[in-house]
Amino acid sequence: QVQLMESGGGSVQAGGSLRLSCTASGYTDGRKVMAWFRQSPGKEREDVAFIDTDGTTRYLESVKGRFTISLDDAKHTLYLQMNNLKSEDTGMYHCAMEKGTTLWRPLSTTDFAFSGQGTQVTVSS
Repeated sequence: QVQLMESGGGSVQAGGSLRLSCTASGYTDGRKVMAWFRQSPGKEREDVAFIDTDGTTRYLESVKGRFTISLDDAKHTLYLQMNNLKSEDTGMYHCAMEKGTTLWRPLSTTDFAFSGQGTQVTVSS
């Protein structure tokens, strides 16, 4: 089993920055895809960013150029650096993992086997 725990959320003003972390425990070795998704009341779930163990990344169009996903596999930690935050970035951010695959094809976190409880990000304008 895999456990994922997010941290780093908070309240910032528009234009500010936050860095989210997700620490994985359990059986995490091997090829995998990790991702961040967000949910907020009244909005559909959005897959924000993906990264696989080959270093391939994918981003939601609206966060390109502002967010950067990275993975330190040795530390079993996933990061999301968020710059120039906007009010529409407000939401609960969750990390997720799917083992045994890469980003050779489009993926959705709704199909991922593991996800964390989330960390709240609130951006005020």
